[in-house]
Amino acid sequence: MTVDKELEKLSRLTPPAATPEARARALAAAMQAFDTAENNAQAAQGNAKGWRQSSIINWIWSPVMNKKFLAGSALATLLVIPAAGYLAIELTRNGLPITDQTEIAGNLSKSEASKQPAVAAGQPVTVAPQAPAGNDSLAEQSVADAQAPQDKEASALAKPDASQTSEFDANAALTNKAEGSAAALGAAKRSAPAAPGIVPQRQLAEPMAAIAPSPAPPVEGRVQMQLDPNRERFASAAANPIKSVATDPVSTFSADVDSASYSFVRRSLTGGAMPDPQSVRVEEMINYFPYDWPGPDNADQPFKATVTVMPTPWNRDTELMHVAIKGYDIAPATTPHANLVFLIDVSGSMDEPDKLPLLKSAFRLLVNRLKPDDTVSIVTYAGNAGTVLTPTRVAEKSKILSAIDRLEAGGSTSGAEGIEAAYDLAKQAFVKDGVNRVMLATDGDFNVGPSSDEDLKRIIEERRKDGIFLTVLGFGRGNLNDSLMQTLAQNGNGSAAYINTLAEAQKTLVEEAGSTLFPIASDVKFQVEFNPERIAEYRLIGYETRTLNREDFNNDRVDAGDIGSGHSVTAIYEITPKGSPAVMNDDLRYGAADKVPAEASDSAHQGELAFVKMRYKRPGEEKSALITTPVSDGNAVATVDAAPQDVRFSVAVAAFGQKLSHVAAVDTYSYQAIADLAAASRGTDTFGYRSDFLGLVRLADGLSQR
Repeated sequence: MTVDKELEKLSRLTPPAATPEARARALAAAMQAFDTAENNAQAAQGNAKGWRQSSIINWIWSPVMNKKFLAGSALATLLVIPAAGYLAIELTRNGLPITDQTEIAGNLSKSEASKQPAVAAGQPVTVAPQAPAGNDSLAEQSVADAQAPQDKEASALAKPDASQTSEFDANAALTNKAEGSAAALGAAKRSAPAAPGIVPQRQLAEPMAAIAPSPAPPVEGRVQMQLDPNRERFASAAANPIKSVATDPVSTFSADVDSASYSFVRRSLTGGAMPDPQSVRVEEMINYFPYDWPGPDNADQPFKATVTVMPTPWNRDTELMHVAIKGYDIAPATTPHANLVFLIDVSGSMDEPDKLPLLKSAFRLLVNRLKPDDTVSIVTYAGNAGTVLTPTRVAEKSKILSAIDRLEAGGSTSGAEGIEAAYDLAKQAFVKDGVNRVMLATDGDFNVGPSSDEDLKRIIEERRKDGIFLTVLGFGRGNLNDSLMQTLAQNGNGSAAYINTLAEAQKTLVEEAGSTLFPIASDVKFQVEFNPERIAEYRLIGYETRTLNREDFNNDRVDAGDIGSGHSVTAIYEITPKGSPAVMNDDLRYGAADKVPAEASDSAHQGELAFVKMRYKRPGEEKSALITTPVSDGNAVATVDAAPQDVRFSVAVAAFGQKLSHVAAVDTYSYQAIADLAAASRGTDTFGYRSDFLGLVRLADGLSQR
């Protein structure tokens, strides 16, 4: 009774700060009390020997710790803990059932928990990340495993004397209170429904330091995230070959306004490594830069083509045919209302500084760019999909930004389920005659549910019929699935970009917001027919993953690329004039005459080098329209220097991309020559993109000589 009264009195006092000596005494007293209770406990039912049900670890641990020569000394830690660890390993190796392993871990955690220092007033409480639903015991095990090494001072144990009882009791009481609070917090997290990746606001307000859980045995329902730094996946595509005009005079391909490849290349070079050749898509590198191509005067004809024929800088016996397309630029005041759904990957693989944290900052920039009447929704996915934010007007910006700020990463990646949920939400808030777009932000690691490129391609193809566009934003490195990003973008009326810096997010989502968000045409296709009387051979530079069959050009059911407001698209052919020593294919012995199109033999077209055609659909329309542009000697310039400044710079970028992807045509063209061509055509460089390009060329030059 005296002890009870003393405890009651002490409970009303403000506990003193814990000292190492007090912690040691608390541990010794706790171990002694535990062993006393163990020895005096009644036998559990069903146990013939009369022992209390316990794990084998406690059976070994308690008697040893009760020995006087071990109690209160560091020898307990040095001898018993390694022995227990070795025994646990042996039990696992010998096939001990997982339930027994968990019991052992749970009992160990109870013993180790008693070693923890008391929590001083005002000190943050550490809480381990929440385990998946249904694995509460594993969550407790992870907390215990993570906390065990923290108290390095607990090895200096001492038995408390009467004069120190009050200090020990006060610390013990406060420790119990703190443990109860942590348990209550964990219970609240488990019981409160929340979308994947979302953290309750009250939880964010509490000061806490995350404890990384130690590895646990693989258990059904618990995902083991092990990232291979070399798991980046790129679509494999060989460079376009040289084609003979006599046998194959027509080239057909889909528009590509993506820019992801340039960012990949920049990331690799600035990181001190040459890029993977498969990551280099030359057309994306060319189209990364803004150009001042002449645009159409009004929206009635949304595109204008400008063609320039010039000598090839890397081959004196060939020429370049440079085709530049500029889309109509919608004035900001007339942009339609936007219904945007942010589909955000919050899986465990996104828990890197250049992934989810950067993603959140990028979307904050975009929200600040939108108009008050635009709407934003947020869907997250990790294991399963969840709606974080229902359609909300940008006028309530603080609500949107708060939802973004609360996102956290953890779990597996059920991308297909997230895609379905996002499209459902976009359809629910569909804006007629407006912009309806899903913005998928991910590292591309979809590993739960339908996850193959073909499965996800099918899902995207089915949902694009609803008139909803797609933007795919890639983040991070080491686990990036560029191949999947390209598949989704190309088959979902979409575009793809890669964001590895906040400056890149600013460029993609703010400076180029019009071309990123507001489409002016879909299913944009190009077809070029060369005149065999003038041109012997041609080679399309880039667009390897965008080539189409000749008959696809007039087939409105065949999907192609989309172009946004003010977008520019550039395509470059290396062409070999008839009679040039650079011709690679011999003339045909038989049937060459019947391969010549009737139009080419017509005297009215003798001055033409080629004929450029473009098909497109206006948003919401099913029937395509046609634009044509003949290419003649009037489009040619005599020297490289006579070509327009933007044309020369884009040619320098094309040479650089080919050299990085090991195209044989530019083997003898040096990095220095590329830098000289780019420097001479840099012109007005408002945002510094062209200066940065020159830096990348110099980096590649240095790295290639190692």
